[in-house]
Amino acid sequence: MLIRDTLHGDIDLSPVESAVLDSAAMQRMRGIKQLGTAYLVYPGAMHTRFEHSLGTCSMAHRLVATVRRAGHSVDSETEAAIGVAALLHDVTHVPFGHTLEDERRLFPRHDKGDRLERLLAGDLGSTLGRLGVREIVVDLLSNKLPADRRWASDIVSSTIDADLLDYLRRDSLYTGLGQSYDDRVFRYFAVSDGRLVLDMDKHGMTRPDAWSEIVQLLRMRYFLTERVYYHHTKVVAGAMISKAVELALQAEKLVESDLLRHSDWSLLADLRDSGAAGIDSLLDRLERRRLLKRGYVLSAKTLDSDQRTGFVERYHSSLGTRSEAEKHIADALDAAPHEVIVYCPALTVMKEASASARTSRGVMPMTEIDPAGASEIGALAKRHAALWRMYVFVAREHVERCAEVATELFGYPSEHQPTPG
Repeated sequence: MLIRDTLHGDIDLSPVESAVLDSAAMQRMRGIKQLGTAYLVYPGAMHTRFEHSLGTCSMAHRLVATVRRAGHSVDSETEAAIGVAALLHDVTHVPFGHTLEDERRLFPRHDKGDRLERLLAGDLGSTLGRLGVREIVVDLLSNKLPADRRWASDIVSSTIDADLLDYLRRDSLYTGLGQSYDDRVFRYFAVSDGRLVLDMDKHGMTRPDAWSEIVQLLRMRYFLTERVYYHHTKVVAGAMISKAVELALQAEKLVESDLLRHSDWSLLADLRDSGAAGIDSLLDRLERRRLLKRGYVLSAKTLDSDQRTGFVERYHSSLGTRSEAEKHIADALDAAPHEVIVYCPALTVMKEASASARTSRGVMPMTEIDPAGASEIGALAKRHAALWRMYVFVAREHVERCAEVATELFGYPSEHQPTPG
């Protein structure tokens, strides 16, 4: 099957990949936007996890070709399984998953728990079994391959992998931000001690060209995080959907397993049909782009690393403590319970900065390589960590008073100065 992709051009899928692509589990990905609510900021950001999965498959095959050129033997059966695993790497994603899982922690991460097992118990498992690739694909996705073959899983899911190489370019393209990296980066992948690594060594010296290309990847990752992934409008819109899901869960109108049958739009429709108090109001605001406002903000400007960790433990890891804080603020403001959202995401970590690299001194994380004292990667990782923000979102009429109430509750003045009027 030949598919024309906006980003990569023609993607040639094998018969096995084509059969997996036609499964119901994969087709559901057409209805899940890659960037969630980012379309409210960047109207072109309507691309889906289906497109991204195709692109990840294409990038996975390019990485296989790279490690072959580097002298590592890859049999056709393993490459076929890598291609299928790349297609399926996001199949356990639910609508607005990063907000629901990583930012508001209503559910386990998509790559944890039993979602894959649930999907494999149905049509997807039957398809993989019929094609003769079920066992190896599951081992790839679950990172259960023998130690000497872990490189195959690393191509699909690690730090700098096929997933990253597709979404950096794809997200940049559809948001119109004009960022990219050079294809030269594909020359720097190799296999060492059974793992996928970046080959930073040439004649016993660190390769400056490899260093600069990897730094460019991380700059691009930081740029998109700052401009897109953590944009406050995207964040508040996602938090409002998350609050609606939380209300449906509390009313026992929704369970986690329901999410594996939903697209973005069918989830929002089901939330409306649930009848749980406050959901209609939140979704009406979302549809009309009358979003809640920032009533209180804290960041690394105010909180050091240990203090941020403490806030995450109280208001991210503990849903009960967060709910108590929301109720306290809502009562003090005389606001409806659904009109107050405490948003305290997990700490921001640039995992890509720790990608394994092969040097003359052995394999080590990129952060330990510092040619000419540059320390660019370490600096980017620190800047990325400083993007963390804790918010309290409220209706416009409560913004001014919210800052006072939240300051008393959390012990720090708000960094956000609302625009008058």
